[in-house]
Formats: sequence, C-alpha cells, structure tokens
Amino acid sequence: MKGTTLKVVIPMAGLGTRLRPQTWSKPKQLVSVAGKAVLDHVLDSLHSLPNPENIELINIVGYLGDQIEHHIHQFYPHVVAHTVVQEDPLGQSHALQLAGEYLAGPMLMVFADTLIETDLSFLAAETAQAVAWVKPVPDPRRFGVAEVNQDGWVTRLIEKPQDMQNNLAVVGFYYFAEAGDLLSAIEEQMRLGLALKGEYFLADAINIMLERGLQMRTHQVDIWLDAGTPEALLETNRYLLEHADDNSAQTVEPPGSVIIPPVFIHPTAQVSDSIIGPYVSLGAGCQVSRSIIRDSILEDEAEINQVILEGSLVGRRARLHRRASAINAGDNTEVSF
Repeated sequence: MKGTTLKVVIPMAGLGTRLRPQTWSKPKQLVSVAGKAVLDHVLDSLHSLPNPENIELINIVGYLGDQIEHHIHQFYPHVVAHTVVQEDPLGQSHALQLAGEYLAGPMLMVFADTLIETDLSFLAAETAQAVAWVKPVPDPRRFGVAEVNQDGWVTRLIEKPQDMQNNLAVVGFYYFAEAGDLLSAIEEQMRLGLALKGEYFLADAINIMLERGLQMRTHQVDIWLDAGTPEALLETNRYLLEHADDNSAQTVEPPGSVIIPPVFIHPTAQVSDSIIGPYVSLGAGCQVSRSIIRDSILEDEAEINQVILEGSLVGRRARLHRRASAINAGDNTEVSF
C-alpha cells in the first residue's frame, strides 16, 4: 500500500443508548475520556500508519452527525474527510454500502466505540488480502471470534461461539487490500438477505469473502479498551491516565488544593480548595471549588461546588452543588441540594 491513499472508514451512526444521558446531546464518539473525545483517541491510533498524512477519512454518521463533521473540520482541517449519513440503522454492511462511492483500493474499517493500542507500520509490507485485529480472551462466548486454520489463515468469523476453543475475539479493526471486493460481498449479502434483527453485520460479508478465497490473517493486540458504557468509559479513563495522558507533572497545584495523580487537568480548568484525583479528567473551562473528586470525568465547562464525587460522569456545562454520591449528569444539567 506504499504511496497509495488509504481509506479509513469509521461508522458512527449509532444512537449510543448505553451512554445516556451523555448522548442525548452529543454522539458517543464525542464523549470525553482522559481529556479528549473518544474519536480523537481513535484517530491517534492511526499515527503509526506507514503514511499517516496520506489517508482519507470516511465518517458514517447518523444521530447528531453534524457535530462529528464540525469536530473533524475544527481539529483536523488538513485531513481529507468525507461525511456519509446513514439515516436508517440497518447495520455495518449497509453503512459501508452507502459509502461505496469513496471506496477503492486499500481501506481500514475502524469501529469508534472501542480503542486499541497497535503499531500499524507493518501495513507498508503487508501481503495478505485482509487483516483482522484480535485479542485472546478467557471466555469468547460474549464476542465475535476468528476461526484460524493450521496455516494461520482465517476460515470464518463466528458471532458468540458456544465453545471455548476459538478465543480470538475480533476487536472492530480491519484492513482490506481492495475495498471493491468487500463491496461486492456486501452486495451478495444484501441479495441473500443475511441480516439479524434487520441489521446487516460486517461479519457476514467477510464470511462471503472467505468463502470466495479471501486470504485474511489475524494480528493480535495487547490492549483493547471499551468506551460504550459509563462503567467501561471510567475504566478506560483510568487506563489512559495511568499509561499516557496524565499531565499532573505539568499542572501547578492550586493554592488550598491537593492533586493526586494520575489526572488530566485542562490548562483552562480552575480548581480551588479541592482534592482532585486519582483518575480524574477535567475538561476545558471546568470550575471546581470546595470539592473532592475521584475516579470521574468532568467535561468542558462543568461547574462543581461543595461536591464529593466518585465514579461519575459530568457533561458539558453541567452544574452540581452540594452533592455527595456517584452521578451520571448529561450536558447542561443542574443539580443542587
């Protein structure tokens, strides 16, 4: 793929119901974790590509998709990006079919509600027709898995297997040397009506390609993080702060306050007479006074006064006063006691 434009497809049309109330007012990909939107962490994972400057983003959006388009234009102005709207929730394959006009040559398919750590530089010399990123898991029965033969080639993808033998869970990250072959398989999938509860899943299209002789191998990742539920988001926040995004060393401890690393505190956040940390992310413009906050994410411009918080998500411009508990408060919420 050297010298060739790589298409990076990111399906983001889901409603994000598991993250409500955060997602009543923004797509789940723009929910904050460790100081950045989930989408920013996804795009950071592309920096190790052989030619990261030679990519085109195809963002497939739905509910509140204009916010994603604005975010890309604001923070990635030099990246060629296309927006495709998926109005009906008909699944991953349907989303790719809608983006077909932009797909030719090599492509990555990246699901934006999971984060992985992986080195993508090997794609410069990749000879397989496709690669599926996987992670071995103790109990594969909750996941989709890749079945691999003795030569290392994927023979099929299995959704929620009944046995424990195939434990290579697919993590929602795929490379295809030729996007046109995938689109052809999706067309066949649609013709055959291979859907589950009205949704056309990518695994069925890939299985059609495998039956046609596709040479797909697996590539293992060590780190696979979820950002799809409040509990998982907080766990991911803890991991990222421990391993990459702690900026406590660059943060001047405010008078009358104590900062317990790891934390991310935006330079414009204001803290007074408070204990912050561990595992706290404060977004831009946050105001925290006379409070104790642990293991929580506060998004931009949240205002916290006389509050004890632990295991909490606080949305943009939310205002909390005199509360001691765990809370999941969406954007523009006001809670006072």
